[in-house]
Order: sequence, then C-alpha cells, then structure tokens
Amino acid sequence: MAVLNLTEARIRELPLGSGIHRDTQVKGLMVICHKTTKSYACQGDVRRNGRHIRTVRAKIDRVDRIGLREARNKAKALMSQIQSGIDPTDGPEETAITLERAMEAHIEEKPLRQRSEDGYRYHLNHYLKHWRKKAVADISRQMVRDLYAELKRKNGNTTAGSVMRTLRAVINTAMRIDETLTGNPVAALHVPSNKRRKVAPLDIPEWWERVMRLKPQRRDLHVAMLLTGARRSSILQIKREDVDLDRRILTLTHMKTSDEPLQLPIGNRLAMILEERMQADAPLGSDWLWPSPNSRSGHIVEPRDEGLPSPHEYRHHARTLYIAAGVPYAESALLLGQKLPGASGGYVHASHLVEQLRSYVQALEDMIFASAGAKFTEAPDGAVIDPMGFKLVLPAPE
Repeated sequence: MAVLNLTEARIRELPLGSGIHRDTQVKGLMVICHKTTKSYACQGDVRRNGRHIRTVRAKIDRVDRIGLREARNKAKALMSQIQSGIDPTDGPEETAITLERAMEAHIEEKPLRQRSEDGYRYHLNHYLKHWRKKAVADISRQMVRDLYAELKRKNGNTTAGSVMRTLRAVINTAMRIDETLTGNPVAALHVPSNKRRKVAPLDIPEWWERVMRLKPQRRDLHVAMLLTGARRSSILQIKREDVDLDRRILTLTHMKTSDEPLQLPIGNRLAMILEERMQADAPLGSDWLWPSPNSRSGHIVEPRDEGLPSPHEYRHHARTLYIAAGVPYAESALLLGQKLPGASGGYVHASHLVEQLRSYVQALEDMIFASAGAKFTEAPDGAVIDPMGFKLVLPAPE
C-alpha cells in the first residue's frame, strides 16, 4: 500500500491492478487500482465511547467520473461521519430484504387462516420459487409483467391474478420494513378481480330428489349446507360440542371474516336432523359432527357430490332463498357470517342477536321444505310428518 501526495497526473500514471494508494493530504482518502478501473474510496475506524466498533470503507466514485478535488471534499465529509461514530455504509436495518423474508414478515404481521397461509406459501414455493432469494429491490416492473404473461399462458388468468395479488401484498409489507423501497412493481399491472361465480337457480324439488338418494350422512350434510349457507371450512369443522340441541344453536368456530366464533340459530327440522345424525355416529367416537374415519383430519373433507351444489354455491342459494322467504338484507348477511357495510356495521354482532335472528332461519327452513315437492303425511296420532320423517309441531288454532 503506497502513500502519495495525490495529483491528477499521478493518478493517471498509476498502473491498473496496482492496488491501494493513500492520499497524504486528506486522511482516509485512497485510490484503488482494480484490474480494469480506478476508483476513489474512503476508509476509517468507527469508534463509539472510545471503543473501536469496526473499520469501514466507503466507495466514492470512479476516477474517470469525478476529479480529485471533489473526491477530497467527499472524503472529508465521510471521515467526519466516521469520526462521529457513524458508519456511512450502514443502510436501513432491513435493506435488501428478500422476497422470502418479506413473505415471513407478511405472515407474522397479518394473522391469517391456515388455509390462506398455505396458499401464500404455495405461491412462493411453486410460482415464485426463482424469486425467493431475490432482493425485493431487484424485482422490476418488466420482470413482473413478464412473469404475469407467462403465468397466464401456462396456468390461466385466475392463477396468474392470484399470484400477482400475493406478490403485491408481500411487497407492500416489504416496503413498510425497508425504507429504501419506494414503489411496488406490481403497480405496473392491472390485475382484474376474480369474476363472480355464476350460479344457476336452484330447482328445490329436483335438488331434494337427488339429496334423498344419498347415504344418510351425505344427505344430512347437504341439507345442512343449504339451511345454513355456511362456508365450507365452517360447516365441515363443526365439532359435536359445538352443537347445542337444547338451545338449537350451532357454534361456527372457523370464520373467514372474524376470529370470533359465530353462534348460529338453527330451525326445528335441522335440529332434529343433527340430533339423529349425532346419535347414529356416536359409535365412531369422533369429536367431529361430520366424521370420516378414512380421512386424515377425521372429518369429511370433500362435501361435493355429483349433480349437487358446492358449499360456495349453497351460500349463493341461501342468500337468494333468504330474500325469497322475506328475510331483510342485513339479517340474512349476519346469518351468513358476513360483515355489514359502513362504520356502524362494525358495531353489530350476530352472536348477540341469536334469538332475534331465529325466526328468519325458521322462515328459510319452512320455505325450503314446503318447496321440496315431497308430500307431508299424517301420523296415527294426528301429527303432521314432513318429508324427512320428522313430526311437526303445528301452532294451536286461535
């Protein structure tokens, strides 16, 4: 390492590859002769409270880009920081955060349902696997556009849009952590929202006929899905302890819009259906309302049967049938576990209104059974028996 009184001429004469040459006039200033270029740098010891913290070297610029006088001025400014105990090479704590780290931060920052978290990780490990270790700062708009086009070509618009929404959310989290990130490259895209699913009207008599041909457990599950309109995860993960037959209340613990469980009133017939179902399944010794001994989870995982609606389609049908049964919009939304719009909607708690909502659940149930097309019969004791064999308690004549 040579120590010279640097001048412009001497710097020009320094041979490439000759290493470091320090300046005698400005402490810390040096010229580094690389194999192909020459550059100015500044080196000094960071000390705090008289203790040596680290030796740092900060690059100033290439020799062919700035003159010696400017390099000396910049070196003086850098040395002033170093002698004050500041490391000029330190960026923000999370500079160069990778996409993988940003994903972990996003999941930790925002509580997600297990299914949602699994979806995020699947996107990262499957569709974004080549970007996992890449710094978010290195992801450009053009890279995002190219990836989006490739995903649409290979996997379709729905998957491509879903992956881009995941990427956008994760980068937004990275921007809150790493102050060097000034923009989200996914903003270069117009990612259309998922198209609303089209659901054909439900022919209740035909539906009833198909459901009655199923095995008893599957039959009861389909009837319950229509009468509650509950989400797939909500209804399949009901435990026996969540069924209060005396009060005719189901407690749905897996809710999409809230961490709080939903206490859902159920109609007379559904209460009787569930009572018989629990009695029939008691020998299995399962904690689940819809047990499946062959399932790893212990409960039914796939509720769909050929020719019958999916759980999400049942939600569509339940919403429509609530309106047909004369149930107001707000009450039907609460029964479906949905949040009411507006600021005041946050003050309304469905679980506090169980008895007030019960009549609307019964109205839906009565309409569906009446529309089923199956005949009501009369028992020897004069009681009316509905199509599923349940005796109905009729109101006494006034």
